[in-house]
Amino acid sequence: MARLARPCFWECPPDSSSLYGASLRVSGLIAPVRNVILVGMMGSGKSTVGRRLAHALGRPFIDADVLLEQRCGVPISTIFELEGEAGFRRREAALMAELAEPAGSVLATGGGAVIDPQSRRILHERGFVVYLQAGVSDLWHRLRRDRTRPLLRTADPRARIESLVAERDALYRDAAHLIITTGRQPVERAVADIIAGLPQDMRPAPEPHPEPVVASACDGALGSALADPQP
Repeated sequence: MARLARPCFWECPPDSSSLYGASLRVSGLIAPVRNVILVGMMGSGKSTVGRRLAHALGRPFIDADVLLEQRCGVPISTIFELEGEAGFRRREAALMAELAEPAGSVLATGGGAVIDPQSRRILHERGFVVYLQAGVSDLWHRLRRDRTRPLLRTADPRARIESLVAERDALYRDAAHLIITTGRQPVERAVADIIAGLPQDMRPAPEPHPEPVVASACDGALGSALADPQP
């Protein structure tokens, strides 16, 4: 089977300080801080929710699928074509082992990131895993016009979604610390639910309340005079 011409991450590892260190310094986090790791079916909202969640938490955001494409220099669909699903899963599992290291980020994984048992264990042990659960109808509504997903290039893509949900739901639950339903609710609600479910040490620090201003009798008299000047 053909191979990708461009070396991928395990052959040419990136400078981890450029991927994580700078972001941690910008956000003010002190390593090691567990990552918030989003898992779930394609179309469950991992990338969209992940970006909003990262902003709310003041953390860097990493989309594993986008990072994999950047490192390999080709779309995921091309990796499937050249190396098959098995080849793609090997690359994905190696990337999960790297990205699971505590770095204080929000990580959106690919839909099949939990298939490999070792990846599932690593994600659960090293990060705080949130399963974004969505029903078949909602997933089909979001994906029905998507022509870029290799696993949906079938005669009956809706049936394929139903089959994948049946296969993977238990795997997502096995990896997860928290399950959030992403049906037709706004993204902001999903983000708020995730933050509420995070361990206390992973939540954003509350904003300090300003000290109340106590007006003196003199201040009150002056304010009255300004508000209602005497003729």
